[in-house]
Amino acid sequence: MAQDSVDLSCDYQFWMQKLSVWDQASTLETQQDTCLHLAQFQEFLRKMYEALKEMDSNTVIERFPTIGQLLAKACWNPFILAYDESQKILIWCLCCLINKEPQNSGQSKLNSWIQGVLSHILSALRFDKEVALFTQGLGYAPIDYYPGLLKNVTKRVNGNISRVASLSRVCVPLITLTDVDPLVEALLICHGREPQEILQPEFFEAVNEAILLKKISLPMSAVVCLWLRHLPSLEKAMLHLFEKLISSERNCLRRIECFMKDSLLPQAACHPAIFRVVDEMFRCALLETDGALEIIATIQVFTQCFVEALEKESKQQLRFALKTYFPYTSPSLGMVLLQDPQDIPRGHWLQTLKHISELLREAVEDQTHGSRGGPFESWFLFIHFGGWAEMVAEQLLMSAAEPPTALLWLLAFYYGPRDGRQQRAQTMVQVKAVLGHLLAMSRSSSLSAQDLQTVAGQGTDTDLRAPAQQLIRHLLLNFLLWAPGGHTIAWDVITLMAHTAEITHEIIGFLDQTLYRWNRLGIESPRSEKLARELLKELRTQV
Repeated sequence: MAQDSVDLSCDYQFWMQKLSVWDQASTLETQQDTCLHLAQFQEFLRKMYEALKEMDSNTVIERFPTIGQLLAKACWNPFILAYDESQKILIWCLCCLINKEPQNSGQSKLNSWIQGVLSHILSALRFDKEVALFTQGLGYAPIDYYPGLLKNVTKRVNGNISRVASLSRVCVPLITLTDVDPLVEALLICHGREPQEILQPEFFEAVNEAILLKKISLPMSAVVCLWLRHLPSLEKAMLHLFEKLISSERNCLRRIECFMKDSLLPQAACHPAIFRVVDEMFRCALLETDGALEIIATIQVFTQCFVEALEKESKQQLRFALKTYFPYTSPSLGMVLLQDPQDIPRGHWLQTLKHISELLREAVEDQTHGSRGGPFESWFLFIHFGGWAEMVAEQLLMSAAEPPTALLWLLAFYYGPRDGRQQRAQTMVQVKAVLGHLLAMSRSSSLSAQDLQTVAGQGTDTDLRAPAQQLIRHLLLNFLLWAPGGHTIAWDVITLMAHTAEITHEIIGFLDQTLYRWNRLGIESPRSEKLARELLKELRTQV
């Protein structure tokens, strides 16, 4: 590495002298000497760029005080600009000198000088065999300020998509410059099928990287075009979101919602093609984690943000048919799940839940209503709108009537999608028995944590991770939040329930999701909300 640094310094001095000679004389001999060394000089520029991109602008100036002179001499040499990729590499080098946040007048002057040099290079850009494309017919001379030049270039791109491939390659190092945003947008939106009309992969990658790191801000239409035209960029955007979610605090849906909206994925997913890719990646994550509750919660938050974006967009233009987003389900089931509970009178929630259960049961067990994907597809659709399932337990616990079979089936299916009909029926019997005990206990004048722990053991499964056990735990937690007597023994019950760190995280996730949903639906229960927050705070200090 040290030897590379020494070699670069020696080469730097050699080429500085060469450029001075070429600059001072325009004889036939100097022109021949220039042409003879063009390939070597381009290789030097590549090495210089590799070194410069690892430094900040201040370090560059400190190590190479005359770098501006060297690049300027090269930029005003027509032979160098006309040779192979030297033009592009010079732009890259100049961009390394730009100080994104100038702290003094010297840095601001340097930025202005670089913009002037870029203006000169852009005015002399060649595409294939064309020279000075931007000056001929555009009315701009090299001395014109480059934002104005870019504005005119953008107009040309909007009206003529020929040779945008070359332009996209040149734009790569300029993408984070504010004045280039309109040109980047124009390139993304324009379409063509000829080789010279196809944008370069490195352009897509650079734009996507700048978007993910918030270095540029483009209209949603441009972002959608990017992700539609370059699948790796969309996949990388999803992976970037997953990385942020993994590195953040577990079980915090408000933060997940912020990350989700900030990623632009729910808004872009209004286009069905993008939605299907994003949804497929969620599906893979769900299968890889064996149905992890955190992935399910993330899918639900994504769906909520997506539906909000869809409603906004539908006010401005015709929306796509729901079938294009969820092709493996019946339109009637999709439409009823898509309803926002806030738009339904609370007294009709029970009726809506029964209707959802009937449609799902027909799709899962009777294979009617055009369901083509089997039980998993029906369940995968249902978890997108899982808030309905969480409402079932509350409806059952707050009613003294016989628990409706439809609601018992809905809970059993939500927690055990892989169960067969017989196993699901057995779960329904267990849940019904637990509900009977809980309703009887709610009328008791005294409650004990041990009594509730006994009720929790009503399930026959010994595996604490079994769907039936998970369902019963969530019923118990709902009971603690809603039953007046449950508040006094809540912490004791949770202490008995939290046998493992995995169950503790499950309980934290349940409480966080409950509070998040109450806030969304405008459910007001001050005592229950206060208890949930206290329990959540205490549990988070212990993990």
